[in-house]
Amino acid sequence: MKTVSLSREEARAFLLAQLGLERPVARAKSERGRGPHVRALLRHLRCIQLDPLDPMGTNADLVAMARLPGLRRGEIYRHVYAEGAAFEHFAKERCLLPASAFPHYRARMVQTPWWRLTERTKRVPQALVDEVEAEVRERGPISAKALSDRGRVQPLDWSGWKGTSKASSMALEILWTRCRIVVCGRSPEGKLYDVPERALGEACEGATFDGAISTGAISKGAISTGADAFARWGIVERVEAAGLLAQTSGPTWSMLSDARTSPLPDTLVEEGALEAVRLEGSTRRFFAPAGFVERKLRGCDDAMRILGPLDPVLWDRKLVRELFDFDYVWEVYKPEAQRRFAWYVMPLLHRGALVGRISGRVEGTTLVIDGLWREENAIDDVALDAALNAHAEACGCDAVKRPKRARRA
Repeated sequence: MKTVSLSREEARAFLLAQLGLERPVARAKSERGRGPHVRALLRHLRCIQLDPLDPMGTNADLVAMARLPGLRRGEIYRHVYAEGAAFEHFAKERCLLPASAFPHYRARMVQTPWWRLTERTKRVPQALVDEVEAEVRERGPISAKALSDRGRVQPLDWSGWKGTSKASSMALEILWTRCRIVVCGRSPEGKLYDVPERALGEACEGATFDGAISTGAISKGAISTGADAFARWGIVERVEAAGLLAQTSGPTWSMLSDARTSPLPDTLVEEGALEAVRLEGSTRRFFAPAGFVERKLRGCDDAMRILGPLDPVLWDRKLVRELFDFDYVWEVYKPEAQRRFAWYVMPLLHRGALVGRISGRVEGTTLVIDGLWREENAIDDVALDAALNAHAEACGCDAVKRPKRARRA
């Protein structure tokens, strides 16, 4: 089986280009003009990981703003849901996905093991689930808060974190997992749900695969017909989304982890749908998109970019160390005493290198940078100030407050 060998410099250049961090994906002055570019970005990235924390933009905001200069905080959600262009489901954990992926998801009704759909279905009678679906069909788009009250259920418990105890809301989660309903927008009351036929329109039509919901349908020796169809599509999509996807286990595989240990990845290489890659200085084997070596690389521009903690370039932390000599850990779940930097620390990308990290927050109309750390070399203050001023404007701020000097990481 042919394997492509890449130097660290070649791999780094390809990865940044593949993930839209080489140069701006597009520029548009008006919000209306930015909409098509945001939707095109989601299609290019395949998925954008979601997280609700929002000190100076959510992760989805930060991913989009690093690639689309001029985008405002919160705009991504309005633009991706416009014209039925996106839905939410599990990919690299919970993500925004382009509407074109919906037929694949609805056919497989994908979940991750920790989501515990089976436990939810034990708590909520099917008749109640059907009632909630009928209400969404009649009243949607609708928030969970606006649904009719149907009593209480025992909430799920994740190590002390409690899920919903509202029967209607848990039914909504079941329907969402099964792709019977989709998230179609956001409101002051929270996410808005609707039936996919209305929310996504023509995107509901397309390829359908046999097979019921399963988190373990794919085995090392054989793959069922339905699982094979979804996994074939899903693995190629994930490799495009990751750029370089290590064959070893890791969170980047997420709900495709069973497919990782099956013969399918190697089969896709043999068929020419993927390419096998070895990186200089790495003992791991990677998969890359077919024909990636022919893709044109323009070289990195001079803009500094603030990266979200779940940006796709950071998904594989070991790869980040191997290619960028940068040790990154999202410390949000660490006790304060164990943190090296801050609870929501964001890397700084400049001229193809990860040069430092910041932590900050929006306070009124001021973007306050609480922490600034540099790597081995000094941070370019001109580029940093330009990045912070642009980010402040995107967050509706008219001032930036930051440390005068960066501390050594």
